[in-house]
Amino acid sequence: MMPETRPASAPSPGRIDPAPVTFEGLFGWFHPAAGRRGVVLCGAYGFEQMAAHRPWRALAGRLAGAGCPTLRFDYPGEGDSADPDAAGAAACVTAIRHAIRFLRETAGVTEIVLVGLRLGASFAALAAEAEPVDRLVLLAPIATGRAYLREMRLRAQTIGRLPDGSAPPADPETLTVGGFRMDAAFQAELSALNLARIATSPARQVLLLAPDPAGLATRLRTLGCAVETGPLPGLASLVGDPIFVTVPEADFARITAFAAEGAAPAPAASAAPHPARLAGPGWSEEPVHLAAGLFGIGCAPQRPEPGAPTILFVSTGMTVRSGWGRQTTRLARSLAAEGVASLRFDVSGVGDSEDRLDGSRPLFAPDGFADVIRAVDPVAGGGPVVLVGGCSGAYAAFHALCRDPRIGGALLVNLYCFDWDPEQSVDSVIRQTYGSAATYAALLTQGDTWRRLIRGQIRVWAIGSVLARRGLDAALRRIRRALRPGPAGGSVARRVSAIRQRGAEIRLLYSAGDPGLTALRRHLGRDPDRVTMRLGAPVTIVAGADHNLGSVAAQAALGQAVRDLLRAVRRAHAVQAKRPAPTMSGWRQAVTGRA
Repeated sequence: MMPETRPASAPSPGRIDPAPVTFEGLFGWFHPAAGRRGVVLCGAYGFEQMAAHRPWRALAGRLAGAGCPTLRFDYPGEGDSADPDAAGAAACVTAIRHAIRFLRETAGVTEIVLVGLRLGASFAALAAEAEPVDRLVLLAPIATGRAYLREMRLRAQTIGRLPDGSAPPADPETLTVGGFRMDAAFQAELSALNLARIATSPARQVLLLAPDPAGLATRLRTLGCAVETGPLPGLASLVGDPIFVTVPEADFARITAFAAEGAAPAPAASAAPHPARLAGPGWSEEPVHLAAGLFGIGCAPQRPEPGAPTILFVSTGMTVRSGWGRQTTRLARSLAAEGVASLRFDVSGVGDSEDRLDGSRPLFAPDGFADVIRAVDPVAGGGPVVLVGGCSGAYAAFHALCRDPRIGGALLVNLYCFDWDPEQSVDSVIRQTYGSAATYAALLTQGDTWRRLIRGQIRVWAIGSVLARRGLDAALRRIRRALRPGPAGGSVARRVSAIRQRGAEIRLLYSAGDPGLTALRRHLGRDPDRVTMRLGAPVTIVAGADHNLGSVAAQAALGQAVRDLLRAVRRAHAVQAKRPAPTMSGWRQAVTGRA
């Protein structure tokens, strides 16, 4: 049975909280409502859906609030869904058809509305040809797969740029956008996609919102659809950078009104089926509800390694728990096959966790460590606990490591700073795309850098002006910082020493040239040997990697660093080696008080 979990907050009268569900190897969320018209949300794909995850969750809540039971889910090989033998366009279309049937069986609805975003809108239109639906909402659908691939190739050059501002090397066989990879077979499938070839009416009524809806609207009307069209002004803010994404209020209001128009009520809302679990080679997963409305996915090994630490993956920035390019889900499952349990969770304000109380973003929040400690609670006592987090997630992990003696170690990836300067702008730091002056001095010794300069691929004057302005700002901040009281626990070096004295391990990993290296040198020294002595291990530098470690090689380096840390923590906690590794039922008991 799926564990009963404490609600994140007191539900309003008549409201039923959404519940995680699984079906046909897919992970999703069911938002109950007392209505006979159900809605299936068909998200965008890859990077665009990672960005749209939280607004998409908000849309599902609105639709359920309007009386439409709503289902949102991850495509095969995406998010928290299982890994199919072959992921592709056909598999996504089939997944939508499974979702329609699941919603009919779960909620007992008699009408179905499909709402698709970008590539998901194209998949929804194709699915509706074979699985009859009543209404169809297409949000900036992809008219042809060839056009979409051209757009994604251009976008790949702007997302995940290296610290020197250049684009990462491209793989001729694979298209990578924000860490999400489409192999040659998937690209071939997409090349054949063309909505102009739809032969039968996908729905009686269609809402088509797009920058230029005329061509597809004409085709759908020819097939007998009643088509309502309009612009989609909130598109850029919906599928852009996940850190700056916003809810397009007006667009979502129009979608909700169209989906719920004339819908008949039902006697009562249906509850989600139980349990919500998935399994694969060497691993099994189930949802975990934590204190303060935090949500995560527990990944348990089928054959636990005695004494193996449990890993807590802390969400980075505004990226959902599955990680940039889905790297966290993949790493968690590969580690489970080696006997290591993990919990990947969303901090407050990210993914499927509740909002922060003040409504702010969690980036470098002074109390962000509290979410990490809450996630430690249900797994502590079953063996060593290890944290893995990047950038702002690394910041929260470091401060949790300083405060909680139950944490046996942490891998901090591209940690921007050890202590946040309240005078700094979070947005300006996030938008920072250039490395430090020392970084550029080092890069100029490399022949490849000279070649890029000669070709005009490195923007020298832009870099120079940014560095000059940054240098002045940094000098003023240092003066003001010197006049303020120091952080609790003393200097960074003193806190690192205290961490090591209690037997915990700390590891740092950076992309070559990452801006966070400046803080490392300022607090722990410029001499690599001295830094190694303080940390107890050398800092790992990954060459040719972007800030989010989006390449295959960078993700392999991350996996190796995690495994190295696990071995170090096991050595440090040899006395606990005979304790049983935490299991999913252990989490269930800790979270719910039930076995």
